[in-house]
Amino acid sequence: MSMTSSVSSTTISATERSKLSNQAVSLALISNVLLALMKTSVGILGHSPALLADGINSTSDVVYNIVVSAFVRAAHKPADDEHPYGHTQFESVGALVVGAFVITTAVTIFWDSINSLFDFFKGIGDFAGSAQYTLYAALFTVLLKWALSIYTRKIGKKTNNPSVIAVAQDHRNDIFSATAVVIGTTMSQFGYHWVDPLAGAVVAAVILRTGIGILRDSTDDLMDTLPGKVLNEHIRELTSQVPGVQAIDSVKAHRFGQYIVINLAIFVDGAISVDEGDAISDHVEKALVDGIDYVRAVHVHFHSKVGTHV
Repeated sequence: MSMTSSVSSTTISATERSKLSNQAVSLALISNVLLALMKTSVGILGHSPALLADGINSTSDVVYNIVVSAFVRAAHKPADDEHPYGHTQFESVGALVVGAFVITTAVTIFWDSINSLFDFFKGIGDFAGSAQYTLYAALFTVLLKWALSIYTRKIGKKTNNPSVIAVAQDHRNDIFSATAVVIGTTMSQFGYHWVDPLAGAVVAAVILRTGIGILRDSTDDLMDTLPGKVLNEHIRELTSQVPGVQAIDSVKAHRFGQYIVINLAIFVDGAISVDEGDAISDHVEKALVDGIDYVRAVHVHFHSKVGTHV
């Protein structure tokens, strides 16, 4: 979930945020290594194209979990002269990497599944049906990913970390894909062998949809697609309540991790002095910092009501 649609209403310390983020990513990595080994081997031995496709998905998850872990750690480097607001944009870059990996995996799985489906109807290849134990592997995946999805989504909301939120979305994505595998392997047991590769294609479609969403949200963050309707209205409401503000010209914001920096242009009475205009700007800054707890800084520019810059 991007900050264009939601921003955390509470903030936590940088140390706790880093610890929780690393825990969520590390847990995802360990679980995906386990699932990749299990589903790939069981999918091959049990002759289940759908489970094998899901195993490839988990293998891809392992790769990007390692990449995301590196980005999450890089994001918590302290601020320096070249990065006065820190390195938290690495979190959005990490989410971007997740989205790219998910989309690539989806295309690969879909192509392989469609080829298998065509081979089935052409009578090419061995389609004896999947073994019963492939169903158990798929059910185990559903249960594990359900628990991981709840945990990681909770951490994502608490830290407002795009990389963690992206991982939570992928866990949820895996629930749907594993459910498709359950359906495919179950139908295969009843002789409908073509449903198994078809389930693999459905898995790919679900994965693709999630990947596009992750890519869109992370790109929005990096392109400063802020503040979003809800936040924009909140900023305008707080600003308009400050005495001396006659109108709001523009509202822009930049995201830095769980915080934002607001750039605001307001109109004031053209007859007042520069010092009086500065005082109004100071009051606006205080109102926004006090009223929105995830605001790190506010920069206010003021203009006269007739449009002459003060």
